[in-house]
Amino acid sequence: MNEDPDPGPSEAPRTADEAEQAHSDLVAQPHTTDEGGPIIAAEAAAVQASTTQNPLGKPGRRFDRRSPFMVGLAGAAGVAVTYGAIQAVLAASQVLVLISIALFLAIGLEPVVSWLVRPWFPRWAAVTAVFVVALGMLAGFLAAAIPPLVTQTSALIDNAPDYVNHLAQRYPLIDTLDTRFHLQDRLQEGLGSDPSKLAGGFLGAGRIVFGIVSGTVIVAVLTGYFMANFAQVRASIYRLFPRSRRPRAILIGDEIFVKVGGYILGNLVISVITAVLTFIWLMIFDVPYPLLLAVLVAVLDLIPVVGSTLAGIIVALVALTVSVPVTVATVIFFIFLRLFEDYALVPRIIGRAVRVPPIVTVVSVLVGGALLGVVGALLAIPVAAAVLLIVDETVLPSLDEH
Repeated sequence: MNEDPDPGPSEAPRTADEAEQAHSDLVAQPHTTDEGGPIIAAEAAAVQASTTQNPLGKPGRRFDRRSPFMVGLAGAAGVAVTYGAIQAVLAASQVLVLISIALFLAIGLEPVVSWLVRPWFPRWAAVTAVFVVALGMLAGFLAAAIPPLVTQTSALIDNAPDYVNHLAQRYPLIDTLDTRFHLQDRLQEGLGSDPSKLAGGFLGAGRIVFGIVSGTVIVAVLTGYFMANFAQVRASIYRLFPRSRRPRAILIGDEIFVKVGGYILGNLVISVITAVLTFIWLMIFDVPYPLLLAVLVAVLDLIPVVGSTLAGIIVALVALTVSVPVTVATVIFFIFLRLFEDYALVPRIIGRAVRVPPIVTVVSVLVGGALLGVVGALLAIPVAAAVLLIVDETVLPSLDEH
C-alpha cells in the first residue's frame, strides 16, 4: 500500500480555520491570519504529519556527524567541558582532599569492621563500635595531651632565645652561626610583643585552629558515612565496569582495598609505637618537652622516607640543650629506632602485602607532596601500591600478548 505524498506548501490550506487543528488551544490564542501564511501552511502540514504511531511526527534526517560544523562543535564542546571540569576540581580542591582523607580512613578501618561482623553482630554495630572506640581514643588523647602540649609549646617559644644563647656559649659552631646569621635577634623579632603583630598572630592562629577543627569534624562525619555505607560504595564502584569485566574488577579492587587498608591501619599503629618509645627515651634522659616531641615524632613518622629522619634531627637539636653525650645517644637511638621500624615493625604489622620498590616510594612521595603537600605524601604509597597492582594485572599482560 503506497503512502500519500506529504502535501507541500502550495497544497496546504492558507486560512486560519483550515489550520486550526494543528494549533494548541493553550498556546498563542486567538489564532489569526496575522501569524503569516508560511506559519499557517506549516501548521496545516503538521496536521498531516501527526499520526497515531508518531503523534509528534517522524524524526527528520540525522545531522551529518562528520560535517565540518559538527566536528568543530564537538571539539569546542569537549574543550569547554574539560576546562569547566578542571576549574571545578580546582575550586573544590580542599573539599576533595577532605573527602579523599575520609575515604582512605574508612578503607583503613574496614579490615577491623569486617573482622568484627558476625551473624549475631551486624555491620552497623561493628561500625558503631569501631567509630566510638576511635573517637574515644582520640578524645582521651587530646584531653590528656592538650594541657601539657600547650604548656610545653609556650615554654619552648618563651625560652627559644635563651636556648640559642646557651648553646652559643657551649658550642663554638653555634656561636659562629649566631654571629653570622643573628639567630637570637631573629627569634626575638619573630617572638616580639608588638601588639599589632600579636593581634595578627592571634587572628591567624584562630583561623588555623578553626580550619583544623572544622576539617577534622568534616573528615570524622564523612568517615562514619563511608564506613556505614562501604558495601554500597564498593558496589557502586564495581557497577561502573562492564558486566564482562566486572568479576575481574572485583578481584583486583578487593585486593587494592586490602592493601590500602592494611597499610593505613598499620602505619598508624607503628607511629603510635615510635611515639611511645621516643617519649620513654626522652623522659629517661630528662630532655625538655618530651610529650611535645613525642607527638611530633608520631606525626612526622607518618610521612614515608623523610619523616622519621626529620623527626630525629629535631629531637637531637633539642637534646643538645642537655649535653653532647645525650645528643649522640639520641641520634643512635633514632638510627636503631628506624632499623627496628623497617625490619621488625613493618613486616609484622603491615606485612608484605604492600610491596612498593624503593625508587617508586621516593618518587611517589615527592610527587604526592608536590601536588597535595603533607596529605599527598601520606597517601602516596598506598596510591602507588594500587597503581602498581593495576599495571601488573592489566597493562603488562596485555603488552606481553602483543
